[in-house]
Amino acid sequence: MSGYSVGQVAAFAGTTVRTLHHYDRIGLLRPSSRTPSGYRRYDDGDLDRLQQILFYRELGFPLDDIAAVLDDREVGPSEHLRRQHRLLTERIARLQEMAAAVEHALEASSMGIDLTPEEKFEVFGEGYREEYETEAEQRWGGTQAWQESRRRTAKLGKEDWLRVRAESDDVMRRIAEAVRAGVEPGSEQAMAIAEDHRQHICRNFYDCPYEMHRGLAGMYTGDPRFEETYERAVSGGAQWFHDAVLANADRAGRAAAP
Repeated sequence: MSGYSVGQVAAFAGTTVRTLHHYDRIGLLRPSSRTPSGYRRYDDGDLDRLQQILFYRELGFPLDDIAAVLDDREVGPSEHLRRQHRLLTERIARLQEMAAAVEHALEASSMGIDLTPEEKFEVFGEGYREEYETEAEQRWGGTQAWQESRRRTAKLGKEDWLRVRAESDDVMRRIAEAVRAGVEPGSEQAMAIAEDHRQHICRNFYDCPYEMHRGLAGMYTGDPRFEETYERAVSGGAQWFHDAVLANADRAGRAAAP
């Protein structure tokens, strides 16, 4: 008999036989046919519907809502694809915002923040975690840069931090645009972005000589949390920015050489 058994479909889709039985009971996914012995048999159309169900489940849709969406006869296959593309795009954008918030929280925690907990979440987003501040102090608390950063940031209020975050977001945006455009990390454009990032640190937190900037660049590929932030912004972004920072530092070193 043609078609696929419930066990085969469960294996194809990475779900369970119990789940498929449940979908059948509630009318969400009924198999197109059954064997003379009463066993379920699914055809290609059933598999297409299951794929749609699993997609919407992944996005958190309740089963009743999924049934309503899939059974809407005014919505054709192309419209479903357009809807799914829009939902995925929105989810990706949200994940990128959350990843950027994690970087902001890590970066800010390494520099000392004198804001209330409510203001920290408002400025740095949902990715902010109090433990990042403790970790940063343990790693850098004895350095001159840490002390200088604490001194400077003690004078910053919420509006100042919002400005700092906007500057950081702008650097990230330029990195993503440059990578997507195929700009080489050793180019003038790339080095200008790296220099603006260095000046952002110097202006807001502590003096950041080129060699120190090199060290920070190592975190962008060596610390998974930083690396993930750049990679979520644009694939290859962490390594690209690392290389741009090193190229900018090399250029400065050549210019300073006698």
